Amino acid sequence: MPTYVYACKDCGHAMEVVQSFSDEALTICPECQGALRKKFNSVGVVFKGSGFYSNDSRSTTSSSTPAAASVS
Repeated sequence: MPTYVYACKDCGHAMEVVQSFSDEALTICPECQGALRKKFNSVGVVFKGSGFYSNDSRSTTSSSTPAAASVS
């Protein structure tokens, strides 16, 4: 289940709450009974490196001849 961060508009109290997607958003601050707002954080998944984009795939021109065996 995702963790949401809420902050009170009146007193500034911040809290993290684990909620299901189907749960209603919290609207009342437990500290001062003021209005809460949901804060949005950056995405927790970052894709780095090659292989994540269509231009990172192998080229379509590849040789069909096998490599020569080395003789020792």
